[in-house]
Amino acid sequence: MTAPAFFLRTLPASVFSSAAVATVVGFGGTVALVVQAGQALGAAPVQIVSMVTALCLGIGLPGMMLSWRLRMPVVLAWSTPGAALLAASTLGLGWASAVGAFVIAALLMVLTGLLPALGRLAQRIPAAVASAMLAGVLLPFVLRLFTVMPGEMALGIGLLVVFVVARRLWPAWALPAVLAAAFIALMLRGQFGLAAGAGLFGTLSPVTPAFDWKAAVSLGLPLFLVTLASQNLPGLVVLRAAGYAPPAGRLILATGAASLVAAPFGAHGVNLAAITAALCTGPEAHPDAGRRWIVGVVYGGFYLIVALFAAPLAGLFIAMPPAVLAIITGLALIAPLTGALGAMLAEPTSREAAVLTFAATGSGIALFGVGSAFWGLVVGFAALAALHGIRPRA
Repeated sequence: MTAPAFFLRTLPASVFSSAAVATVVGFGGTVALVVQAGQALGAAPVQIVSMVTALCLGIGLPGMMLSWRLRMPVVLAWSTPGAALLAASTLGLGWASAVGAFVIAALLMVLTGLLPALGRLAQRIPAAVASAMLAGVLLPFVLRLFTVMPGEMALGIGLLVVFVVARRLWPAWALPAVLAAAFIALMLRGQFGLAAGAGLFGTLSPVTPAFDWKAAVSLGLPLFLVTLASQNLPGLVVLRAAGYAPPAGRLILATGAASLVAAPFGAHGVNLAAITAALCTGPEAHPDAGRRWIVGVVYGGFYLIVALFAAPLAGLFIAMPPAVLAIITGLALIAPLTGALGAMLAEPTSREAAVLTFAATGSGIALFGVGSAFWGLVVGFAALAALHGIRPRA
């Protein structure tokens, strides 16, 4: 085989196109939500830039290493449902306490990967309750898409039309198309720009974590559960569906370790990707399954490039008008909300418990300084115990 033929067989154009599409979809689709999460937790612009930089580094470097060592396309991502959980927080705990919650969630993920019994127990978390909690977290963002619409009627309707049409014709490019349309509209209105002080390159700004029991219960525990149930476990399923045999404990341990290292810099969680992973694990990414791990390495390399220029990329969203940011975020979460609603109602015997979890979480209730995500889980598990533990009357 000639050298050019070997090169084309090893690195066909589809390797780069698949990895590039996955990077654009994964980063561009939900970076607005990550920025909102940082703002809701009281992070300064420089800390939000650090958050985005650390997340991209946590996705890129471990993903490249795992893909190379395991010889399979290990595609990592940040926790989108986790970012939604953080952005919905109204407890005012402060950035240092939030970082402490990130550390706790990462430690729980490390323990899950280290202890097989804990991993098996985690896989038995009722899907209906976990999905209902996720749906309750996501719902306010999708509702806000319409509550801010009166103030941005023309732009809001235009972006909604772009989203619906693109989802029909080019599903993977729907969110990048919305972003492009939003940026063009802001440029025409003279509102396109970077946040003050945003540099050219990404930076890391470490914060000493502050450990607070309210943050641990309201953010740390729900962040761990929603990331495990909605990202890591589905990510393993995607790899298995592609014909691989992923070492579950090792991968969960690796994502927990990556999250733990990146947490002091503001990264809320690194995990296995599910939706974007599907773009990199099929034959359209590389015809040879035995060499498809190269796609994971290239994907990780693209994220390192994004990390290098994280400051201007995050600065675009930090400087964006809040209503426009809310519209983009709401559109980005329609698909995850649809999936969560379907999963929470899939099992007929658990629907009542799922609806109660969904309602409690979506209500935004905060008792004793603890947020609604935790109380949604409490209500859901209690309802499941009652539904399955009490015999109906004859």
